[in-house]
Amino acid sequence: MNTKTIVRVNNVDIIATSDEQLIAIRPICEALGIDAKVQRQKIQDDEDLSSVGVLSTSTGADGKQYEMFCLPVRYIFGWLFTINPKNVKPEAQEAVRVYRRSCYDALYQHFFGTQKRQLEQNRAEISLLEELAELNQQQVQLKQTIADKRKKLEQLRNERLKNEPQLFD
Repeated sequence: MNTKTIVRVNNVDIIATSDEQLIAIRPICEALGIDAKVQRQKIQDDEDLSSVGVLSTSTGADGKQYEMFCLPVRYIFGWLFTINPKNVKPEAQEAVRVYRRSCYDALYQHFFGTQKRQLEQNRAEISLLEELAELNQQQVQLKQTIADKRKKLEQLRNERLKNEPQLFD
């Protein structure tokens, strides 16, 4: 089974299996100084995380294979967000706070950014609609001008073709 380093937590490489992208929670818990059994129970009590948590064979820090409780990589970051900085070892507290602030920023950017993009798109659409309305108005005026010019041209041709000398008008 191939492994791949996904992220570093408190200067500890966190690895995932390359085929399933599962990450053992124990090494993360050890790096943060929190109880892995408590975290496993917390995950199993969570309605969403419990459905994706699995036991899988993973490589331990000593290079040996162990059966460990794992989460798919796409859920690890959300689970880490739930860890209270007050519960981790002192040297990891600031890193957890920074991580959580990054998550708050990412969530804000995702949701507010979507709203902001929608507002910008709405403004652009309104601007284009206004330009189209103006161009349509110009088109109506041009068509009227063209029609007037054609009428004058037709009158001019008719007069030229009627170029008969008349003695008494």
